[in-house]
Amino acid sequence: MVVFAGQGDARRAMSLLWREAGAEEPRPGPKPALTVDAVVAAAIEIADEHGMAGLSMRAVGERLGRTGMALYTYVPSKSELVDLMYDAVLAEARHTYDLGGGWRTALVAWAEDLWEFYLRHPWVLQVSQARPVLGPNEYVVLDTVLRIMFETGLEPPAVRRLTGALFQFVRAIAQVVAEARVAAAATGTSDEQWWYARSALLMELAPDFHTRFPMVTKLAKADGFTLADETVPYQEQASTETFHAGLKALLDGIEASASRKP
Repeated sequence: MVVFAGQGDARRAMSLLWREAGAEEPRPGPKPALTVDAVVAAAIEIADEHGMAGLSMRAVGERLGRTGMALYTYVPSKSELVDLMYDAVLAEARHTYDLGGGWRTALVAWAEDLWEFYLRHPWVLQVSQARPVLGPNEYVVLDTVLRIMFETGLEPPAVRRLTGALFQFVRAIAQVVAEARVAAAATGTSDEQWWYARSALLMELAPDFHTRFPMVTKLAKADGFTLADETVPYQEQASTETFHAGLKALLDGIEASASRKP
């Protein structure tokens, strides 16, 4: 399920995003029973528990002891709510990294923190990056990593491109892990059952597999598909290994680019 940010009224959404934390627009009459922040917090709880598929104005209202219609006093629609949720949860992100050990050490810490954030809130991965939310916390996250990246000494265009590569790398692999964690519950089949059933059929239906795919066979014979910890589901463990190996390769490339700069 992919959700696109920025689908509601632009002015209303941006006004809500950029209001001061905890501040509400003044309204005449009695003090409101709820706040925008309370609505957003309840929505985040639901998304953490059930994903974006479980999010609705009605579900948020029920959690707050209100009707779904009562929430429209605070948030114009579900579209604006998604924007507010996305930016609000980014407030968890770490804002500073020690650069005393060099940019590479700081960047590893940043990538690992982002990885853990995505796995704590996997619904964030369902909010498309095609159109950013443009909220204050989103900019804090960007500003934080840029502060590290500029320490490489690379030119601004290279910093922009490589920062984007790092974001997309971490996000893409975290998404695979997040999906692997819910696959068994969603399909009723464990990783082990799925792999066993299909690998057995593969050998039966493609007896010439080894000659048709010699490089895959070479990797298999060299235990390239063997993982260290059998207690962790295969896909999750393989993706975690890919994250660490891929991050090292990306940082090696950034370091090489920085060293070539006059």
